[in-house]
Amino acid sequence: MSGDEGDNGKADASPASRPDGGAVESVATTDQPTGASGASGMTGFRTLLRREILRFVRRPRNTFLPPMITNVLYFAVFGVVLGGRIQEIAGFRYIEFILPGLIVLGTISNAFENASFSIFHGRWNRYIEEVLTSPLSNRAMVLAYVLSSALRGLLVGTLIAIIGVAFLWLTGTPVVVSRPLYVVAFMIVVSLLFAGFGVIGGLWAEDFDYLTVLTQFIVRPLVFFGGVFYSLDILTPLFRTVSLLNPMVYMVNGVRYGFLAYSDVPPNAALLVLSALTLIVVLLDVELFRRGYGLVE
Repeated sequence: MSGDEGDNGKADASPASRPDGGAVESVATTDQPTGASGASGMTGFRTLLRREILRFVRRPRNTFLPPMITNVLYFAVFGVVLGGRIQEIAGFRYIEFILPGLIVLGTISNAFENASFSIFHGRWNRYIEEVLTSPLSNRAMVLAYVLSSALRGLLVGTLIAIIGVAFLWLTGTPVVVSRPLYVVAFMIVVSLLFAGFGVIGGLWAEDFDYLTVLTQFIVRPLVFFGGVFYSLDILTPLFRTVSLLNPMVYMVNGVRYGFLAYSDVPPNAALLVLSALTLIVVLLDVELFRRGYGLVE
């Protein structure tokens, strides 16, 4: 409560002094319900969240069709053609082994791209100023962008899983989900994590080429070297140690553990570390919004 308010929440009714020595007639302020500010904030949060979700839901040909086509090719080439020669890895059919990694790849790529593009496009066309001048807290703005982007990642990941299951059925491979709770937990965490990274990328980017560089030359290479198409057991000790520095290894193996009960790294420790990292990244997003990084010229 500010210093010029009484204990009952109303403005002080005593006359205020004018520069010329006169007095300004006070006007009593209208009381607002205690929860009015919170209700307004929740309405604004839901509105922004809904807008961001509708932004990609209304364009399914741009949102869902490209990853579907890409993963049909992945499963056809790597799972069926190449998998016919590799046969098994760690006791699993190759197409079964790569399914969790491809789901992670599609999920984090779309979560990252959605958040980074939405933030940058709003900056580029200056309509993000409408969001910044709204009665929304920095936390509410960040959560709206992160949650909507994570939802897109999860939807794409689900579509990829359906495509993978169809290929498993066509190749006569049984569909196994050994620990579904691990699948759900890791998928939620990694989608939120990369949505948070996407917010940072959208604030940092100076033009559209920056977004391409982030996705094609940083995110995807890390995923491909994160054990999507191979097990760490086939690597030499040196390369295995280097691979453990790649955070994608823990994401891919965490989801793989949920499907196949097999992992090259301890799944519980991986989930704990990734959850902590997600919290840190989201808090960093809030702080960047508070400082106006990339938002205020």
